[in-house]
Amino acid sequence: MLDAMSLLSKLRCITVDVTGTLIAYKGELGDYYCMAAKSVGLPCPDYKRVHEGFKLAYTDMAKKYPCFGHAAKMPNIVWWKTCVRNSFIKAGYDYDEETFEKIFRRIYASFGSSAPYTVFPDSQPFLRWAREKGILVGLVSNAEYRYQDVILPALGLNQGSEWDFGVFSGLEGVEKPDPRIYEIALERAGNIAPEEALHIGDSMRKDYLPAKSVGMHALLLDRFKTPDAEQWRKSGAVVLPDLVSVQELLTLGTLTC
Repeated sequence: MLDAMSLLSKLRCITVDVTGTLIAYKGELGDYYCMAAKSVGLPCPDYKRVHEGFKLAYTDMAKKYPCFGHAAKMPNIVWWKTCVRNSFIKAGYDYDEETFEKIFRRIYASFGSSAPYTVFPDSQPFLRWAREKGILVGLVSNAEYRYQDVILPALGLNQGSEWDFGVFSGLEGVEKPDPRIYEIALERAGNIAPEEALHIGDSMRKDYLPAKSVGMHALLLDRFKTPDAEQWRKSGAVVLPDLVSVQELLTLGTLTC
């Protein structure tokens, strides 16, 4: 057991995952794709099929062109256009070029805005609390540049008031679970020692294990009561329901690291 109060005094940086930890999607992703098709006068596609199609298309694109096409120097909009087109095709909808262009423009604009996302009510207070304590706050996310430049500011999570630096896979060319993304975060924080940093995320594979592998402290949030959480606890991870609990733990409690 490590005294969390002593951990708090040693911490110079807290890094936080974004989706599932600070923000969440409103509804299902397939909903937005189907609404875009409907808005251009097409019959509403099957939500479930489109959602499944997206999962296949996204996995495909992430394998062929990781980090949103970073190494291939593929423009972000081209990466997403291919992914969205393939999502519909895999779901059994192959639209002509002009129709698809209209649908895609709506989808790309939606996901480049705050519309599909919601911020957990404890996110902003926790980030501000950490920064008031003199702790640097970094965001580590498998996301493209619009998270940093457009989406997070539109949701009231601003660089300079809620967070200090961001490490986004689309801008870095490295994505979780590659431990290098955490090494980049430690460099951005001023080349601090890993034991002076804590990472908070919602995935054992992408957050907890790679952060621990570089020597950082780590804990997991289970905001949605996932069945995996029991296994996470059994493997020795600290698992908490929300950021309020993290703040309480760091202020009052003890933490196994």
